This record gives sequence, structure tokens and C-alpha cells, in this order.
Amino acid sequence: MNLHDYLYYIILPILALSVVLVFVRFLKGPTLSDRVVALDLLITIGIGIIAVYSIISNQPTFLDIAMILALIAFLGTVAFSYYLEKREQND
Repeated sequence: MNLHDYLYYIILPILALSVVLVFVRFLKGPTLSDRVVALDLLITIGIGIIAVYSIISNQPTFLDIAMILALIAFLGTVAFSYYLEKREQND
């Protein structure tokens, strides 16, 4: 079993299953915080899928896209935590 078979038959199905499970948590999340954490995890899993695709297709430029997506996800999480802090101070 070489690297491409391992990526196709083990890693990608695990990532696909994790996307489904996290999306269910995103829909069912009882609080806003649960939904934001699930959305952040969905973006992180998407970054993993982009990285695997970059390895399979031998296109390292996709890793740049994954890095930009990671930075955007980080900024979104920081903005949400700032929003929650301000909301708690107002209540």
C-alpha cells in the first residue's frame, strides 16, 4: 500500500465522516458557541481535505489556499470570542 492508496482509502473517508458528524453538531448545537466551534472545526477539516488533495494532485499551490483559509478561520474565531465577551459585559 503506497501513500496515494492510504490517502484515498483511509484518510479521505475519515475526513468525510468527520465532516458529516461535525455538520450534525453544527445543526443541532444548543448554543451559539457550539455552532461556532463546529464551524471552526468544519473549516479545519476542509483545510485537511485541501492538504490531502494537494498531496494527491502534486500541486503545492493548494497549500497556500489552505494557509489563507486557516488565517481567516482564526480571525473569525477571535472576532466571535470578542463578540461574546462584549455581549457578556453588556448583560
